[in-house]
Amino acid sequence: MISSIPDLRIRSANDHPIVKDRECIVYWMTAFRRTRFNFALERAVEWSVELQKPLVILEALRLRYRWASDRFHRFVIEGMRDNQVACESKPLIYYPYVELEHGAGRGLVEDLAKKACLVVSDDFPCFFHPHMIRTVAKTLPAKLEVIDSNGLMPLRNAERTFTVAHSYRRWMQKELPTHLQDLPAESPLERKEFSGKKSKQPELQSKLAKRLSSTLKRWKPANITSLLKEKGLAKLPIDHTVGTGVVAGGSAEAGRLLEQFLAKRISSYDSDRNVPDELGSSELSPHLHFGHIASQEIFLRLMEQEKWNPSKLQKPNGKMNGFWNVGEDAEAFLDQLCTWREIGFNMCWREKNYDRLESLPDWTQKTIAEHANDPREYVYTLEQFENAQTHDEIWNAAQRQLVREGRIHNYLRMLWGKKILHWTATVSDALDIMIDLNNKYALDGRDPNSYSGIFWVLGRYDRAWGPERPIFGKIRYMTSESTAKKHKLGKYLQRFSEQASQE
Repeated sequence: MISSIPDLRIRSANDHPIVKDRECIVYWMTAFRRTRFNFALERAVEWSVELQKPLVILEALRLRYRWASDRFHRFVIEGMRDNQVACESKPLIYYPYVELEHGAGRGLVEDLAKKACLVVSDDFPCFFHPHMIRTVAKTLPAKLEVIDSNGLMPLRNAERTFTVAHSYRRWMQKELPTHLQDLPAESPLERKEFSGKKSKQPELQSKLAKRLSSTLKRWKPANITSLLKEKGLAKLPIDHTVGTGVVAGGSAEAGRLLEQFLAKRISSYDSDRNVPDELGSSELSPHLHFGHIASQEIFLRLMEQEKWNPSKLQKPNGKMNGFWNVGEDAEAFLDQLCTWREIGFNMCWREKNYDRLESLPDWTQKTIAEHANDPREYVYTLEQFENAQTHDEIWNAAQRQLVREGRIHNYLRMLWGKKILHWTATVSDALDIMIDLNNKYALDGRDPNSYSGIFWVLGRYDRAWGPERPIFGKIRYMTSESTAKKHKLGKYLQRFSEQASQE
């Protein structure tokens, strides 16, 4: 098959052949939960056209993932609602499945695979996804292809792990322009050879539904409307103490936030993003994590607004500003999107111990060992941290925002981690607490970017700093006092005070 998907983004997870006389093509949507700018969906559509078989999009949500809660479940299901709408008039079956009891969904993917010429899925390098794909690939009764639609740079393009941002940035500036020529289709479901079957949609769906009737009867499609009602998740065996937060999920909301950011915030992004009293970020991090929007769409919309074209590129130099030859604020945002986001994916893809202390640079491990026995003035437990019961007003406010909203202001997130390091008995304890609190509450947790942020606190992607300090050694030091001097915090502290949280 002649494919529009770059070879670097296609990986066979098992050695099964394609079985052409089966009923359908299955796209098992697990990480890239969107119908736009999605290489994996585009690949499934290509197979549907090539083999002249109908497409089934299975978007499933199980119960047995760590930190499962109302917050994450609702965010994903809101995305399912948008995907269902996007697929309504298309010649395919969109099959949302939400597990209602532990283990109820076991066997669903395998059952669908028996009817599939092949299964296409998402190649995400973090959290439970790699293990899940390896496990399923061994027993799946069909060929399994996994597709990398994570970011602007294919995961397999880098032949080494980058340990500092400058070296990644310089490499990225040389490599990325080539890959910008191979962007995913904006709307793969609108492909002419595929969408041309619309007139036959009812007939196609009816026939396919009959062939899948035993599957649909045993694993009933989710009632998305019911699940999104107030208390719609109440009967599910997940953590109901973690509320739904303030950020809505789904591609529609992601698109709205992107337009809002480009219209109102990008012009002051470089200055406002570090001011706690301002909301200067794009707010797109949760939607990027859950795959409700693609980095390619964000890049294209920004560059369209900047009236950019490739002829404006400057020579690679590893600097944060100037390479793209757009406005200063746009350059600052592009550095987050193209350098800091993608370097985290590079680490998670190449290093299986990305979430353990031994993944840290040698200088960091050395300084940690040298200061392991330094006395701590304050030592807090996980419970005290979780309940914002420290002596520090700024840290407590950041933790309350995390618990209440599912996010922390960009700059305070760095301080939040540094003080956990400062106030725990060991660096190992600090790491465990950061991972647990971040992954339990943050909508963009359990992501390569999350682990980049957590491990940056401990020295990843950084250099040794002086003067050498107790506990931190040569790791970069941050204080609440210096933060209060640098940035406006009055409104933020009032908003996330203990009193405000109780109201």
